[in-house]
Amino acid sequence: MIFLKATPAAVKKAAASIRKGGTVVFPTETVYGLGADALNPLAVARIFEIKKRPEFDPLIVHVASIRQAKALAFVTPKAEALMKKFWPGPLTLVLPKKKKVPDLVTAGLDTVALRMPADPVALALIKRARTPVAAPSANRFGRLSPTTAAHAKKQLKNGPDVILDGGKTRIGVESAVLLLKGRRASLLRHGGLTLEEIEKATGPLAAGPDGGKKPRSPGRLAGHYSPSAKLVLLGKRKFRFKKGLRYGYLAFTKKPALKIKCAAVLSPSGSLQEAAAGLFSHLHRLDEAGVDVILAEPVPQRGLGRAIMDRLKRAAGKPLK
Repeated sequence: MIFLKATPAAVKKAAASIRKGGTVVFPTETVYGLGADALNPLAVARIFEIKKRPEFDPLIVHVASIRQAKALAFVTPKAEALMKKFWPGPLTLVLPKKKKVPDLVTAGLDTVALRMPADPVALALIKRARTPVAAPSANRFGRLSPTTAAHAKKQLKNGPDVILDGGKTRIGVESAVLLLKGRRASLLRHGGLTLEEIEKATGPLAAGPDGGKKPRSPGRLAGHYSPSAKLVLLGKRKFRFKKGLRYGYLAFTKKPALKIKCAAVLSPSGSLQEAAAGLFSHLHRLDEAGVDVILAEPVPQRGLGRAIMDRLKRAAGKPLK
């Protein structure tokens, strides 16, 4: 495994690794991804092996142009209009796939998830690799998503061939995922592009189907994005502390009056954008403090707050309702 600062020379070396069937950790504007040549089934299989990811969970394929997307999926005028409006950016579109996309990438589904990342390192990597790049988040399956290269390195050990360090990610939660199949679009995952922004372009969206045994999108399982510590999402009921356990606390705007040494605040100003950007970093920090239980405050369910609450509920093992 080679750990490199994301310079142009390093990106060139990482792209060469992808062309040879290697795996590369790279930054996007959302979280770090673990990428490989999407058209090489052996390389894609290595992603599943490194992450210990079940093969029923489809991958997102990252592209550098709409033209590249059209080579992989059947793109309707509606889909192309959304690509032109929101790409590059944190929106993944799930579209009917073409035969050239390996079944392993799509978990045997008849659709493929496509995204054009906004991070310049990610775009440069895809362009230099001269192939679409399949890339889930660069973490162990079901665990906290990585927003720094160090997070990815700690979880994946020496599994990837190259890790590109591009600093902390800007948005901090994964992309929104939109299914475009049939007459009405449906939202499969809340993410870095808010529901309000998407519906301005599409009109009201249908609720996405439950993850089930063959989810159309990653991040749809009831238990996901989990720290090593048990995460408890606080609600109206009073929480009862247990003796002998070490507690951490994830607050929205201010530290609690409770005597808890390990506490983190998502945004003192109440900014949901700041809260989303720091969500996984704070959870990583609390986890590394060695606590047994992390108590997490809810945030307002509007804008990016929906994506934050989705991650917290799944981290607590509760599906979003």
